[in-house]
Amino acid sequence: MPEFEPPQVIVRFHSSVEVLDDPAAVLKKSDPPRWRRLIAENGAVTLRPVFTALEPARLRELQEHAVRRDPSYRAEPLDHFFYADAKRARDLESMAAALREWATVRSAEVEVIGPDPVVNAADDPRNINQDYLDAAPVGIDARYAWGFAGGDGAGQRIVDVERGWTFDHEDLVAHGITLINGAVLNTSRPHGTSVFGEMIASDNAVGCVGIAPNVASALASSYNTSSIPNAVIAAIARMDFGDVLLLEAQVSVTTGVPQYGPVETVEANYEAIRLATALGIIVVEAGGNGTNNGGTPAVDLDTYRNATGKLVLWRSPGNADFRDSGAILVAAASSAAPHTHQAYSTFGARIDCYAWGENVDTASSTVTGSTTSYTRSFNGTSSAAPIVAGAALVVQGVCQANRSFRLSPRQMRTVLGDPALNTPPAATETRSMGVLPNLRAIIDTELDVTPDVYLRDNLADTGEAHNGFISASPDVILRPAPVADPQAAYGEGSGTELSDTLGFEADFGQDNVIYVRVRNQGSTAAGATTATVFWSPPSTLVAPGLWTLVGTVTLPNVPAGEVLTVSGPLVWPAAQIPAPGHYCLVAIISTPGDPGPAPADFLNWANFATFIRANNNVTWRNFNVVDNDPAADSHVALPFLVAGAPDIARLFEVELLTRLPGDADVLLEVPLRFARDFRADLQIERVDEKRDLAIARLAAAGRVRFGPGLIGAGAVNRLRFLVRLNDLGQSGRIVARQLSGDDEVGRVSWVLAPGVRDRMQMAKKGDPIGALG
Repeated sequence: MPEFEPPQVIVRFHSSVEVLDDPAAVLKKSDPPRWRRLIAENGAVTLRPVFTALEPARLRELQEHAVRRDPSYRAEPLDHFFYADAKRARDLESMAAALREWATVRSAEVEVIGPDPVVNAADDPRNINQDYLDAAPVGIDARYAWGFAGGDGAGQRIVDVERGWTFDHEDLVAHGITLINGAVLNTSRPHGTSVFGEMIASDNAVGCVGIAPNVASALASSYNTSSIPNAVIAAIARMDFGDVLLLEAQVSVTTGVPQYGPVETVEANYEAIRLATALGIIVVEAGGNGTNNGGTPAVDLDTYRNATGKLVLWRSPGNADFRDSGAILVAAASSAAPHTHQAYSTFGARIDCYAWGENVDTASSTVTGSTTSYTRSFNGTSSAAPIVAGAALVVQGVCQANRSFRLSPRQMRTVLGDPALNTPPAATETRSMGVLPNLRAIIDTELDVTPDVYLRDNLADTGEAHNGFISASPDVILRPAPVADPQAAYGEGSGTELSDTLGFEADFGQDNVIYVRVRNQGSTAAGATTATVFWSPPSTLVAPGLWTLVGTVTLPNVPAGEVLTVSGPLVWPAAQIPAPGHYCLVAIISTPGDPGPAPADFLNWANFATFIRANNNVTWRNFNVVDNDPAADSHVALPFLVAGAPDIARLFEVELLTRLPGDADVLLEVPLRFARDFRADLQIERVDEKRDLAIARLAAAGRVRFGPGLIGAGAVNRLRFLVRLNDLGQSGRIVARQLSGDDEVGRVSWVLAPGVRDRMQMAKKGDPIGALG
């Protein structure tokens, strides 16, 4: 059996090309003479699809989900990738170059999959202890992390992508590891067993212990008898937001004598990895071992050029060709501190982290599947990448157990790669190789969290998770004009600290300004803190798809000690202010020591629910857009939306509550399909087939329940109340709320104020979770 797969040519057609079921015909028909030359030089050429691990419909579904979760993700047609097989091809590089001459071909490259990314162990001295578990600067301080809830990886899932393992090894068998793709390559059993041993070896009476020994799930996806992109896609299908995928593979990044680098240099592999990170999966990728024998030269990723000459791995602001897969790229370093670059390992600005590339004590096996073997000399980027993946499992576990949400790929890479937190290389090291994760610093500084900036959801909010209302933040202040000294007007000592009536109405037709007030309950000051503000129409579920950016303002410093600190004015231009109506402001704050979520992070349903309740970096503020010359009308229109979850179709119920005087006239306009699907017991007055609406009369004081009914992912249903109070001195309240099971996930409420007919005033009393409109 060969040590690794033979080289293959991968052809990618432009997305505008219709390949149908016969991609070879596209080449033949578009340029017959060139096709004849290709056949003459290489023999019969056949093209077979690269992405076959999932049915095309399921793959497209994953891409659609990725687009909703990560707006920066571009869903490329994966059915445009093909392996080009030729029986007599002797020079694959020449064949790929010939294929690139077709106008219909976007890329053609030779994939040379290398051996498992580990160097010659015989050259390395053995180490009798797992010192990589120790405190910085030597190790990642996993032993410290085990003292925290989730610090042993509890509740987390890991998928290892490579070629061989011994699942029933005595230090792994308790995890019940399952193979989900491909087949086990016996010669790779020692490699994969060592990788899993580093990360998850059980805390038992034998062998070693893993960095995250108590993970909830461990899976293996082999590219033996399969391919790297299919192994990744098969893994994605079994993973959720925040899970960790380790890529233990390398491909040649040179022609001639192979020098090995990261697998994402191959476009099909890149697209598979990018899909994974867009779906919220943490991908840790071995950087590759250069010449793979412990010698030189290593590969400088800053100078690597792909088949079309582009510097796709040089992470530099001036490099337009750089493409970011979102993966955490790992280099190999010495085991001794201060750590230095291993001569064979890749390096460059694209590397995020390094870890031990020698002397790693872990489980092992044999080609026949020994269940009791161990090694003290596992090495290469093969040993480095699992250390970083193990650190990611620990960070995710601590974050989930203590903060009730999971980090996104962007957030995880920022935390693990932060040079201010983690262990840098030796001062004498000249090659860029990232940092070694320091779990103690991450837990103490990032996850505990210090500093801890927050926005109040209501006047009683102290910055901790709570069950109170979240839609009346006193810290998002909307004003028609700027004030001379915002800190004096609204900050600590101003006398307005406990006021939630400082400004919640926008004057239509003119510029308005927004101020954001922030407190810091951490032990150290927060540096530059950004406040990003969005507005949304009223909806029972204000999903990110409804948000419109107002802008971002920076607070240069937020001191510790709960000092209420006010931003400068964020100008909201008149041209961007919506028409008069009832609206909601959403504010997110972020500082380097306490990063806030990005809007894309809310596109996962579980994260959405926990962010709005448990994350004090986010708040909501109801407000009205007020026309200074409102036109009188017999009925006041109160439009609102009933929206679907951001990720998949889910069952919801909708409840309407009216608390108005007995002679009030209350109508509801509702889409016909929505009324049918949700089976509401409504008193229908008339049906407007042309507008697809039913108009129903509601009791002045009563309750109507819709559902349960299925609402599609990202779907929006437009409803509105039409209300008339017959006495201008009367007042009342209307509420529309959305439920998932027994849990309220969103609410819109209006107060009709005495003496004002067509101006809705924001409720001063709060709403439960999800009261976003």
